[in-house]
Amino acid sequence: MADTPHLTPSEALDLLLAGNQRFVAGSPQHPNQDAARRAATAPGQRPFAVLFGCSDSRLAAEIIFDRGLGDLFVVRTAGHVAGPEVLGSIEYGVSVLDCPLVVVLGHDSCGAVAATRAALTDGLGATGYVRDVIERVTPSVLAARAAGLTQEDDIIAEHIRHTVDLLLDRSRVLADQVTAGRTAVVGLSYRLADGSARLVTARGLPAEEAAPSLGA
Repeated sequence: MADTPHLTPSEALDLLLAGNQRFVAGSPQHPNQDAARRAATAPGQRPFAVLFGCSDSRLAAEIIFDRGLGDLFVVRTAGHVAGPEVLGSIEYGVSVLDCPLVVVLGHDSCGAVAATRAALTDGLGATGYVRDVIERVTPSVLAARAAGLTQEDDIIAEHIRHTVDLLLDRSRVLADQVTAGRTAVVGLSYRLADGSARLVTARGLPAEEAAPSLGA
């Protein structure tokens, strides 16, 4: 198993955001992407973060956070909607793999959020299981409307916050990890144009580290 030191939730977030800053600046280090790392991680994994993000092809986690093999335990669905399989995967990451950080990663120009807004505003429906995605995003969009939010960035941020709250409400395993101080759950919003990830919400971090400006 790769010899990765155990990080605190704050250290894990700092490591992740430092990689994103390198990506934004155009100076990635591409850590842990060589043959030696491949061999070191073959016996087992010790990722430092669970990343639950949107399936959008422009959000390749290891690229935008400049990480490599064995660093991130990645779970992705359209619109980062969370069903039982997602919750089980995240619980595996925190309870079995001992990840100190769970990240919910949303982004601007999210197709799932746009489709949900269209369904609510214009009655435009969807076929197949895409309807299930829209149904799961709907509470976030309705909450944004109730709060008077109309700008896309604000609605995306509300969906990220709603997802963080949903994970903690539905997963007792995750909530207990956060209460015990072993894990933090944060929401990040990614900007497609410049590649930056900003902090939207945080649960389980010290108050002075949980300000939204941390990832700006």
